[in-house]
Amino acid sequence: MLYRVMVSLKQLKVLRIASKIFFIASFFSFFLLGPLNVFAIEDLQVSQSHGFVANVARKVSPSVVRIDIERDIQPDEFESDLLDPLLRDLLGDLGTLPQKERGQGSGVIIDSSGLVLTNAHVVERVDRVMITLQNGNQVDGKVIGTDQVTDLALVKVNGFSGLESAKLGDSEDIQVGDWAIALGTPYGLESTVTLGIVSSLHRDINSLGFSDKRLDLIQTDAAINPGNSGGPLINSSGEVIGINTLVRSGPGAGLGFAIPINLASKVTKQLLANGEVIHPYLGAQLVLLNERIAKEHNQDPNSLILLPESSGALVQSVIPQSPADEGGLRRGDLVINAEGKEINDPKSLLMQVEQAQIGKPFELKVLRNNKEINLSIKPAALPGIS
Repeated sequence: MLYRVMVSLKQLKVLRIASKIFFIASFFSFFLLGPLNVFAIEDLQVSQSHGFVANVARKVSPSVVRIDIERDIQPDEFESDLLDPLLRDLLGDLGTLPQKERGQGSGVIIDSSGLVLTNAHVVERVDRVMITLQNGNQVDGKVIGTDQVTDLALVKVNGFSGLESAKLGDSEDIQVGDWAIALGTPYGLESTVTLGIVSSLHRDINSLGFSDKRLDLIQTDAAINPGNSGGPLINSSGEVIGINTLVRSGPGAGLGFAIPINLASKVTKQLLANGEVIHPYLGAQLVLLNERIAKEHNQDPNSLILLPESSGALVQSVIPQSPADEGGLRRGDLVINAEGKEINDPKSLLMQVEQAQIGKPFELKVLRNNKEINLSIKPAALPGIS
């Protein structure tokens, strides 16, 4: 019995020593690590009390800006001779009065130095750019460069550094059905957020009626309203996966489209280095041809020519004195191979052309009069873009 009491006393003593050690450790931990733990607990409580959309929006919103633009428009010269003589004497020589055109869009800060990525159609041919940050500060912006072919532009915020930038994701890593969150300032309203999913990938912008663009777009049902253009499309982790560019109106309204961020990153590097993006071109108008279309055409008794019953990019016309013209490409040729890659449609050929080098031989294989012909064309820089 005495032995058990002695053991109990020893255990009690050990417990008292352990409790003192725990108290001292806790005391020092509070002062050394306490603030960090408090913030971590607060962040955890915030993330648990709100949905993932609220959390990622709170994370990315500081990098979303509103872009207000202004451009001078010179109207047609006023014909004062048409005025009543008495009114002309009263008003004097009116001449031409410049007018101001104003517009608005969105952008996203991609670098803490103040680089803002947006759409080219938001800031093209402008005389003044005003950037409104999330905290309400308004600062002047300078357009570094635009690329009309991809509808992307880069703007520099003047006089500010250390700005909070958005984290860029990988647009090749997204799948149909992933969450898509659109941020922007539609109609001038600050920091709006809409939720949807990635509805489709690799949407050819030419199928939407934009023949002067070279883009595969991300399609989303997240609402992209006027003024959202240039804002970010983000994933559920708060990473930018696209730049909002347009929304379809009329039939099919509600379909939104964004430029993949991987393409935007590539264009950004070229705009920073050169102020412009050089795109190779051949100078031929192309249409889709496959076996079904060719057979239907050839069975028509009023057909003037017979088309090859094969798949490829059919040359509908060739621009005079273009690289395609000088390289021997002719109307009616069916391009079936480019640089060793099989060509099944105009889109696949344009993708190969986009990767070509200016002035370097670009090898094509075409069907002409049911005979295969090899052509070597030297692409030139797409004119009328700079």
